[in-house]
Amino acid sequence: MAKRVRMAAQEFDARRKFRVFLSGLRLAVQLDRSVTVQVALSLIVLGITFWLREWVDFLLILIVTGYRVVAEIFNTVIESLCDYLQPDRDARIGAIKDMAAAAAGISILVWVVTLLFELGRLALHLWP
Repeated sequence: MAKRVRMAAQEFDARRKFRVFLSGLRLAVQLDRSVTVQVALSLIVLGITFWLREWVDFLLILIVTGYRVVAEIFNTVIESLCDYLQPDRDARIGAIKDMAAAAAGISILVWVVTLLFELGRLALHLWP
């Protein structure tokens, strides 16, 4: 029969959790150039939509950028864990990394299409 492991209850510390969040985001931006470029491009478009008070567009870009960054962070973490657990070439690890890369690829496709669509709409709004 399996033994149950009891974990000590930790007190919720919002400041600590926020610091951990910022640390992880900082690492993602520092270590992954694609995250840096995508966040920078999104911030520019977000600034324009905010300035124009296009709130639905603003939220849409915010959501797809968040989705993109999360997918890229998960992909990086999965690949790093795979490399740590199995430094040698392994077909199973290769398949896992390929699937993680496919998920990141889908998210970048959604992000690019959304950003291009929104940039087109904003261009029509600014230059009628």
